[in-house]
Amino acid sequence: MKYRYTPTIELLVAPLLIALLFSAFIYWEHFALTSKALNTLSGLIALYLLLHAPKRTVLISGFWIGLLWCYWIGFSFQYYGLEWATWLVALGFGFVYALYYGTMALTLNPLLRAAILFGLTFVWPMDFNWMQPEIIFVESYLGFEKWQFALTLFALALAGWFSRFTKIFPLLLLLGAIQTTYDTPPLPDVKIKLVSTDISQDFKWQSDRLDLTIQENFDAIDNAIAQGYDLIVLPESAFPLYMNEYDVISEALAQRSMHISILTGTLHKEDGLNYNVSYLFDQGNITVAKKTILVPFGEYIPLPKFLRGWVNREIFGGGADFVTAKKPTDFTIKGVSFRNAVCYEATRAELYTPEVHYMIAVSNNGWFKPSIEPTVQKLLIRFYARKNSTIVFHSANGGGSGIIY
Repeated sequence: MKYRYTPTIELLVAPLLIALLFSAFIYWEHFALTSKALNTLSGLIALYLLLHAPKRTVLISGFWIGLLWCYWIGFSFQYYGLEWATWLVALGFGFVYALYYGTMALTLNPLLRAAILFGLTFVWPMDFNWMQPEIIFVESYLGFEKWQFALTLFALALAGWFSRFTKIFPLLLLLGAIQTTYDTPPLPDVKIKLVSTDISQDFKWQSDRLDLTIQENFDAIDNAIAQGYDLIVLPESAFPLYMNEYDVISEALAQRSMHISILTGTLHKEDGLNYNVSYLFDQGNITVAKKTILVPFGEYIPLPKFLRGWVNREIFGGGADFVTAKKPTDFTIKGVSFRNAVCYEATRAELYTPEVHYMIAVSNNGWFKPSIEPTVQKLLIRFYARKNSTIVFHSANGGGSGIIY
């Protein structure tokens, strides 16, 4: 016997409950309350309900999931003078993911819904990959590889055709998806200082704060030298300037690199093109690592070419006009190879190639304060790090710094 939905439950209560359960792992992590048992249970209940709920419930659930995961994206628009767009952007993402998960509402068959949801793990609206359904199990007793997620969905779909205690039979398939440990390489024999800053985006790019920012960076480097570190990592755009246009700063960093390797986020201009980069100063030598994957709408406009220029010019004031390198850059420090990743790149599978065991990521999360954005980013980095047996050393402004594996 199936539960009978009333209109209130179908349209209001059930969708919000599903979304809360589907998003719980993010908020437990954000408030340092993560529990593998809770994450496993909430994830399984959320998926079961998505597979068996009425069509309208599934559609509305997608809206709330989009809002709970992505409400913060519009926060960055205030720095382009578009404060009015903050919550419109959040609502827009809600509607996008209502359609995304709403594709499951095309059928009432749980197995077909499971197939659709599994297919959605390969689909990224607007090339933004931060909505990956299987990530709900990244801190749980279940694995999150594609086959494990497929097995979990299959078991939950089958359970709908059984009643009472007999539901246990298809759910026994979940035993095959259990995973509690992951292969991780040993920590490298490199003493690394990860700098964590908390500079408001309101002030970060103001010219009258530039001297203070530069001095704070040099103080951090000098302290790391005094403490015997081999490498110091400063966040994305820690030097908010085009480094190759500031010879005095570059030379001062190169001199200090005789005592410590220095990796810092900054900007780089070449042939009239703008790059978001990391600079490595090592033994007086300078390596520029250009970003290879840009943030949709933040650094490029994922729209047809005839619209892209107008949106960038009229809405973003030319701010989303960065270009990329063709391939990522690897650094070798004390004989250890590190893959460079700038912010969004650390959450993309393309950077995690088989030879990469260690990654250095730099981020500026000040665009989205206060929000869960650093938490979602950390969970995604952990997702890819565990899938690829990689350790990520992450230095961030605005939250998220640490060693992730």
